[in-house]
Amino acid sequence: MISRQILTFVVVGAVNTATYYGLYLLFLDWLPYLGAHALAFLLSMVGSFFLNARFTYRTRPTWRKFLLFPLTNVTNFLVTTTGVYVIVDVLHAGSRLAPLAASAAAIPVTFVLSRRIMVR
Repeated sequence: MISRQILTFVVVGAVNTATYYGLYLLFLDWLPYLGAHALAFLLSMVGSFFLNARFTYRTRPTWRKFLLFPLTNVTNFLVTTTGVYVIVDVLHAGSRLAPLAASAAAIPVTFVLSRRIMVR
């Protein structure tokens, strides 16, 4: 059961990451990179909630879960935001690929926290 959930979580995460990245690139045309990152992250988090509820944890989405779900992403957001900042401003690498590189470290923590909220 957990191995299926982990696999599905990874697939949903890939879809969510693609959505986030597409939005990030779209917003990057008219926002500074951190603004583009934050807005894309927020919008993709809503999609992530519904995809994980339906496919990963096979649970009914509720307002309670929806309101708690962002807590699972606080760590993800902090790690990716710090990573994007370090990659762009400290390492002077490009801002286009920075979010993809920064997001990998937060995946295991996000899975554990989201499982606790979605599955009692």
